[in-house]
Amino acid sequence: MAPKSISGGDRRGAAKGKGKGKADTEEKASKVKPAQQVNVRHILCEKFSKKEEALQKLNAGAKFDEVAKEYSEDKPRAGGALGWKSRGDLDTKFEEAAFDLESSTTASPKYKEVKTEFGYHILMVEGRK
Repeated sequence: MAPKSISGGDRRGAAKGKGKGKADTEEKASKVKPAQQVNVRHILCEKFSKKEEALQKLNAGAKFDEVAKEYSEDKPRAGGALGWKSRGDLDTKFEEAAFDLESSTTASPKYKEVKTEFGYHILMVEGRK
């Protein structure tokens, strides 16, 4: 996959002398700043039903690291912490989701779900650089 340009969106079709269209503004507002590394945590579950249980706990307000300790099949003692990962270090589906997420805290996580060959992941990003 080719890296995304950090110089901005495609300006074709924009009327000369006019401001950015509503779609351009909304598209840019929903994207996070590009990063080369993310500090990522995840909850890995082999079974869909276990992943759904973990999601229910998160949706009820539980801390991400506590849910990881209870449900994750990878790095549970570390609260699911994988540490700083660079582009190219992770499974492509997992990496795409991780680099699209904005930073959050374990107490108030913003997370995504992704399925890879390893199982069902719930992931969050604690830092970007």
